[in-house]
Amino acid sequence: MSHARGEYEDFKRIAPDAYDLVLALGRVAANAGLDKQLLELIKLRASQINGCAFCLQHHILLSERIGVPVDKLNLVAVWREAPVFSARERAALAWTEALTFLPDGVSDEVHEEAACEFSEAELMYLTSAVASINVWNRFGAAYRWTPAKRPVAASAAAS
Repeated sequence: MSHARGEYEDFKRIAPDAYDLVLALGRVAANAGLDKQLLELIKLRASQINGCAFCLQHHILLSERIGVPVDKLNLVAVWREAPVFSARERAALAWTEALTFLPDGVSDEVHEEAACEFSEAELMYLTSAVASINVWNRFGAAYRWTPAKRPVAASAAAS
């Protein structure tokens, strides 16, 4: 079992200026009006690809709180085979994968699909969201941040 080399709180404490910048970048897309559920799906997919347990758990819990359907949470890793995703979500997930697997590049086909579903500004903001989660994933994976524990439900705690 791997051990944490640091924790999320350490990032805030040791490098608060860097933390604030990464946090601000992560808020830009939502502040620009992109759908918060869509943004959570792309954060989940990038975190799966990058192997960031902390970010994956954080965004699962956040997705649940904002009402992302459980089928989408369960199937985001295999979104191409799952009919529960809209064309817009599929374009965003393909864009996320292309930007997360940069050595493969962003194909004209993936760009065209994204450009058909998102305005020029939306695609720029979507790109900023993908960039942001990839930055968070680099910190979380490098320092092996400990994933948050799921709160125990009141009924489960009583039994």
